[in-house]
Amino acid sequence: MKVDAAVPLEAPADIREVAERAERAGYAGLWATEVKHDPFVALALASTVTEHIEIGTAIALAFARNPMSLAVQANDLHQLSGGRLLLGLGSQVRAHITRRFSMPWSHPAPRMREYVLALRAIWDCWNTGTKLNFRGDFFSHTLMTPFFDPGPNPFGPPAVLLAGVGRGMTTIAGEVADGFLGHGFTTERYLREVTIPALAEGRKRAGSTLDGFEVVGSPLVATGRTEEQLAAAKLGVRGQIAFYGSTPAYRAVLGLHGWAALADDLHMLSRTGRWDEMPALIDDDVLNTFAVVAEPSTVAAELLRRYEDVMTRMTLYTPYAIDAGLLAEIAAGVRAGTA
Repeated sequence: MKVDAAVPLEAPADIREVAERAERAGYAGLWATEVKHDPFVALALASTVTEHIEIGTAIALAFARNPMSLAVQANDLHQLSGGRLLLGLGSQVRAHITRRFSMPWSHPAPRMREYVLALRAIWDCWNTGTKLNFRGDFFSHTLMTPFFDPGPNPFGPPAVLLAGVGRGMTTIAGEVADGFLGHGFTTERYLREVTIPALAEGRKRAGSTLDGFEVVGSPLVATGRTEEQLAAAKLGVRGQIAFYGSTPAYRAVLGLHGWAALADDLHMLSRTGRWDEMPALIDDDVLNTFAVVAEPSTVAAELLRRYEDVMTRMTLYTPYAIDAGLLAEIAAGVRAGTA
């Protein structure tokens, strides 16, 4: 299993130092998220100081851009990095797309399916000279003149990975993408009973199987070298679970475990701004279901027990202050366990 690193959310736009450390530590990939900064700018800088580590967006917001703009960005970064880009895309939720980005929103899963197909049509036009003639329900791209055509990319098009939680988007990922980006708000049971079957259904629609298909996970981990560090880690993870659990789009994950009432309570608290009260609702049963909670020496073994046969690569999700050296030790343990 490949183990990747994630750019910390508090990192500056210039992540060259982060990227250099990740490559030296032996991580297979480095993922940047579109939260406070543009991940394409950050990863372009990262590509200048690294040689072999893969660089990925996890996620870039597809619906905040049109397919042509994103096709250009991704094509440029893939070429600049020497073919190392993993283009991870997600939909975000309606409020952010319509109110933060002032972009249209409708039928997210079918729209995402068409979005990826539009990207592939644009890249195919540049790489093979095929006339651009993409016509869909949501997007239409029918004009490409030589002046705007960058020509073939020597590394071909980048791999496209889609993020999802619900069955609809997950099935679309299996159908049209090269891989799937699992949300941190998932459980082993949800992954096995909902995610993997939906991906398999999507691959079946495409006339393929899950062989060679990337399944990327970001399992929550709570650990620390001291009791105080472990307690702080648990608190941070409880808060993250509570935050995600308050989102109606993720209610199905809690519902699978019989915790639908918890989802309702968290949502109510979030609607009234009572964020500080939410972590207390995450009891030990919920915590241990969503996260690997363990001493550093046993984290890697538990991650492999839960996920080795269903994930092809993972990023350790630690929403609290953790020593980079400890994180690298755990990652090395996971790599060694799959060697």
